[in-house]
Amino acid sequence: MKIIFSIIGLVLFGFGCGQTPAGLAEGETVSTQKGDAKFRVETVATGLEVPWGLAFLPGGELLFTERPGRVRLIEKGTLKPEPVFKVADVEPSSESGLMDISLHPNFAQNKFVYLAYAYRGDGKQVKVVRYRFDGKTLLEPKTIVENIPAAPNHAGTRARFGPDGKLYVTTGDSTDWNLAQKTDSLAGKTLRLNDDGSVPEDNPFVKDKNYRPEIYTIGHRNAQGLAWSADGLMFQTEHGPSGFEGKGGGADEVNLVERGKNYGWAEIFGALKKDGMESPLLEYSPACAPASALVYSGAVFPAFKGNLFFGCLRSERIVRVVLNGRSVVSQEDLLKGAYGRIREMAQGTDGFIYFSTSNRDGRGSAVKDDDRILRLVPVK
Repeated sequence: MKIIFSIIGLVLFGFGCGQTPAGLAEGETVSTQKGDAKFRVETVATGLEVPWGLAFLPGGELLFTERPGRVRLIEKGTLKPEPVFKVADVEPSSESGLMDISLHPNFAQNKFVYLAYAYRGDGKQVKVVRYRFDGKTLLEPKTIVENIPAAPNHAGTRARFGPDGKLYVTTGDSTDWNLAQKTDSLAGKTLRLNDDGSVPEDNPFVKDKNYRPEIYTIGHRNAQGLAWSADGLMFQTEHGPSGFEGKGGGADEVNLVERGKNYGWAEIFGALKKDGMESPLLEYSPACAPASALVYSGAVFPAFKGNLFFGCLRSERIVRVVLNGRSVVSQEDLLKGAYGRIREMAQGTDGFIYFSTSNRDGRGSAVKDDDRILRLVPVK
């Protein structure tokens, strides 16, 4: 049975005006509400411009994207001053640009890196391109999927490998509400592809001529978070419609996404219901603007194992959701208002939880060191 939460009356911190808080005092310990985990926040890198995607190499090095089109590297704790790669055809206007970065499941052998970004095609579009990382730069580009409808807003995108070894891509509706329900369009969907861009033979609609064969699910508005639990459940975070619940927007969602299902946009959203369409696991009004998703599987935070985390842009916090399989047990806010707009979250090879700020994206109020990549480190 699904549980629908509506978060009402949240205080919004510094959205588009004022001064973003600089963060916690150096070494300050933060405790969860139940006291089941304590941590401090450490700075990993500063002076960045909208770091959107994080990908940890097997040796602990960190590749990450900056929205204007740069791929950068942190090695042995030090940010390399020059990008390892610049995407030549990126189109970084408004909410989009160079977005996600992911490693192939067999990266240690093939060195494949996948980038998802907006570009200027027939209008603004999104594509995913595969490269080989030689330790210094990205080489041998191969387009995996392209011509995904996009716009300055609602362009997605996360491109991540699932536990089945397939590449899943979340796409936005490109501000055309009708496209999310159109089965001949890649907009407003979850796509499922082989690692070379071909279509898996077991995709849900591969034999239906009314559907694009890449489609895994339909009816999405703008999903920017994608993660799997240890038992293979897919979770997505999604931005809801502006203007709902007044000027603050609302009906942001966490969805449990399953093969072949319809997640309703734009016929339903939030906790609304309709036969044949899925309502979300969690709903947030006013908007929190969820921009990422992480299901923690490390050992250094035992209390966090199996929990879902996501960063919020609009309400400037990290949300921790305690799960029991398909059900929500509880949730709490972490670091509310402390670092401004929070976008990406990722688990490092060290088991620490990393997150990025997005205060230089045109909607935040940056402080001296923004944007930043930071991490949660356990305190005993």
